[in-house]
Amino acid sequence: MDTYALLEHAILYREQVVATYEGEVREFCPHALGKKQERRHVLAYQFGGKSRSRLPRAGEWRCFAVDRLVNPSSRPGPWHTSANVFNPQSCLDVIDLVVQPLPAKAPPPAPPQQAGEG
Repeated sequence: MDTYALLEHAILYREQVVATYEGEVREFCPHALGKKQERRHVLAYQFGGKSRSRLPRAGEWRCFAVDRLVNPSSRPGPWHTSANVFNPQSCLDVIDLVVQPLPAKAPPPAPPQQAGEG
């Protein structure tokens, strides 16, 4: 199975992916697949592994060039995502596949209560 097909499968079945990218092992859940400037990319939520930039403990959105993922494999496991709103267009010009259902948006903050309420 080629890398693009593996990522499609992982999105459809909500599987985790492990791959080396820029010399670092990454663990991530792919959320959207498509192209940016005619090059295939995947928008993913990286939850484990390493990164050249610091990876927050809870994970972070990443955009990976598909042809730079080395030795990718998928596996069952908990699906990692974030309630923050992600913008696939920052990673992808053309979207071929998006995980369904999309992650829920974070609820808006509650309006401040006025004196005497609550």
